[in-house]
Amino acid sequence: MARIDQGNALTTALLQPGAKFQSDGYGLVTGTCVFKEDQTASTSFLARGSACPISSFSFCKVHKATTTLDALGIATYTVDYVGIGSGGVSSSLTKPQITGSQGLTTEHITSHPNFFELYTTGGFSGDPIAGVGTGGTISVPNYASAGNNEFTGNNGATFEKQTGGKFLGFKVAQYKGLYGKTNYLAPQTSFTGHFYTTDTTNVTGMRDRVGKTSGNGSFNSIDLLPSYLGTSFTIGTSPDTKNQLLLAQVSFEDYGSLYKVTYEIRYNREGYEKSVYADA
Repeated sequence: MARIDQGNALTTALLQPGAKFQSDGYGLVTGTCVFKEDQTASTSFLARGSACPISSFSFCKVHKATTTLDALGIATYTVDYVGIGSGGVSSSLTKPQITGSQGLTTEHITSHPNFFELYTTGGFSGDPIAGVGTGGTISVPNYASAGNNEFTGNNGATFEKQTGGKFLGFKVAQYKGLYGKTNYLAPQTSFTGHFYTTDTTNVTGMRDRVGKTSGNGSFNSIDLLPSYLGTSFTIGTSPDTKNQLLLAQVSFEDYGSLYKVTYEIRYNREGYEKSVYADA
């Protein structure tokens, strides 16, 4: 049956009623529009990154599109748009969304914060695990001789020198709770999150800060942790203050003119050594 054209020749795409848009509450806006057009007409408006023709959503750009052709040569285009609207940090950056987890991981006993001195802020009481010996200090311990060129602190903690040196283990069977032990389960906290941006410098800036630390949750001038978790992540006093947050991983993908950046942050209550990890 021959096609008989009447009315609009559909030489340019005609937006159909029923466009839908939604916001995720963090600034990301996604939408779907349907167009009809003669299949021989231009499809340039489908190019990834093209602006949505609805003026109030013109900040949204084409991400992807599907095409359906009917028997009469009319193409139906279903187009997905993405953009950053109200609710974000700015018109080029959404608010980060995060999840957090805390568990236990195996660490050497000498890294325990209560090993040499009483870690009162951690809820510990009594004596430190190994202590520093009678009249000793952390920098210069004074352990008692145990014979055989070995020296002992609290709980049978044995060292190679009176002033400490290498830790040789818990060698006194009297202290059953620690005898022969070398490791303990330490808390480990990590945060994973993501944000969207239209600014490529936010992508490269995050990439370049992997392996660096922060004391306030900000990397590349972007606050990656919500304020309810706090704004200070440092330990110690100047000039020995250590940052407790480390940007451990960054990955990214693009959606037209929009980029999704996913990241992982690790928290270390003892802080990260400045000589090993640079400040972001």
